[in-house]
Amino acid sequence: MSRPASFRRDCALSGLFYLGLAICGGVGFLVIRPELFAQGDPAQTLANLVQREGLARVGVALELGVATFQAVAAVWFAKLFRDHDAIAAGTLALFGAVNAIMLLVSAALLRAALDVAAGRAGVDAAASHLLMLISMRVWDVANVFFGLWLIPMGWLALKASLGPRVLGWILIVGGVGYVPLPFIGVLAPNAGAWVGLFSVPASIGEFWMIGLLLWTAIRSTERASARLGV
Repeated sequence: MSRPASFRRDCALSGLFYLGLAICGGVGFLVIRPELFAQGDPAQTLANLVQREGLARVGVALELGVATFQAVAAVWFAKLFRDHDAIAAGTLALFGAVNAIMLLVSAALLRAALDVAAGRAGVDAAASHLLMLISMRVWDVANVFFGLWLIPMGWLALKASLGPRVLGWILIVGGVGYVPLPFIGVLAPNAGAWVGLFSVPASIGEFWMIGLLLWTAIRSTERASARLGV
């Protein structure tokens, strides 16, 4: 089926924004943050922030990047799919925007932790540690809305016949799997590593969606160029 140029453009932008979200989140939260936050050791957290201030500033910038890419990705996904199901597209944008706001709160807390640590003299080590801990918990509770935004994304992928139908169902299952994670963390803090399996379908679906969006844009552009004899 031939896709209009606007659809190809929206696929490309949605894919690029989603890729930016994935890169900023992966590097910032999974790589840099563990280098700074020492679980149960406020003094070491303070030392990490002071001694690795440059890394901490990169971490704050990446956190802001996650929130920014989340917001624009939500808008472009809604634009991409609005003709297929306006309500679902609006819901996707809403959940994505709420998640972006929560990530901005997390970034502000991380910046505050760095500012407190940069004061050095007379700093209470527990202050920076507590700010970083709250920032991490904001990420935890934000999983509710991150999961919720994947559910309409999967539904819209099905409605738009974008890629194999299994992709839409993986995104829906992945979104449903993300939503209970904060509740499990509060109600069953010692549940064990198996809880991480809840996020596996979402990760598969997300990277598949990113690749599919970019491939759709590239392939459609190549086909259009071939028809024009370019």
